[in-house]
Amino acid sequence: MIYRSKAPLRIGLAGGGTDVSPYCDIYGGAILNATISLYAYASIEPLDEPVVILEAMDRSERVELELTPSLPLDGRLELAKGVYNRIVADYGAVPSGFKLTTSVDAPAGSGLGSSSTLMVAILGAFREWMNLPLGEYDIAHMSYEIEREELKMAGGKQDQYAATFGGVNFMEFYGNNSVIVNPLRIKHKYLHELENNLLLYFTATSRLSSTIIEAQSKNVVDKNEKSIEAMHQLKEQARMMKEALLKGKVDDIGAILDYGFRFKKQMAQGISNPAMDELYDTALRAGATGGKISGAGGGGFMMFYCPGTTHYKVRAALATFGGDFHRYQFTEQGLSTWSV
Repeated sequence: MIYRSKAPLRIGLAGGGTDVSPYCDIYGGAILNATISLYAYASIEPLDEPVVILEAMDRSERVELELTPSLPLDGRLELAKGVYNRIVADYGAVPSGFKLTTSVDAPAGSGLGSSSTLMVAILGAFREWMNLPLGEYDIAHMSYEIEREELKMAGGKQDQYAATFGGVNFMEFYGNNSVIVNPLRIKHKYLHELENNLLLYFTATSRLSSTIIEAQSKNVVDKNEKSIEAMHQLKEQARMMKEALLKGKVDDIGAILDYGFRFKKQMAQGISNPAMDELYDTALRAGATGGKISGAGGGGFMMFYCPGTTHYKVRAALATFGGDFHRYQFTEQGLSTWSV
């Protein structure tokens, strides 16, 4: 028997960064995101011998270890090791040795939540194998704890919940790790129009999001008024985006994205850079009405809202920058698990 899972990556449409502690613990955060047809995959194949084989196919990494109650955290495939160690700590020894194979449709540092989504997929595969009593909130919260608290990887909370729940969600974040996921019932025609007009562009660079997020968190601790006010405005942007989507004011979304882009750059240094600013300004001159950097910033994916047929001109204008446009569709389902 093989136990499989997949979880969707997400694009953040508004409120990015307000899900990061300590801002959300003190002021409360709000995010609006949507999952897309790019995925993280995990498969567990039980073995007859007491070994653990971890293989990341997209990164050409492979580790083979003795089956022990705790795998060493030495910088190699730590997400998989972190999940295994937590599963054994909470539920006891796994049934046998196993091979865990993973892959992700987007590179690490892309800004689409790839690391957290992979964490959710791995945890989902273990749930399927061991029939663990874990619901959606349980999976998302455990994934957050493993990644952020146990592995000490800096970041927010939205990615784990988006990957687990799927769909378009307005998420609220409060102190004591309290999270409320509000699924939005948006008419399909509004989502189709958004999908048609919102270009997803990979800048052909990746970045280490943790350094940007650490700077953002430090600005809150240091009571940097400009940075905190920018986060307040991004939280308001999430509410503006929710209203625009629910009421079908799709062509307002470009201006809402631009509003957020201007404030996001004020949260911390490194979120944007001259090359990304030039990309953004070129897209606007070609007809886009707004856009944003996906994730923490500094590289990875960018998005541009192009009303009407302006996306043709925007594609042409950005052709010389060396990046790639990625086709996608919005998805309704989050984490899926099955066995064969």
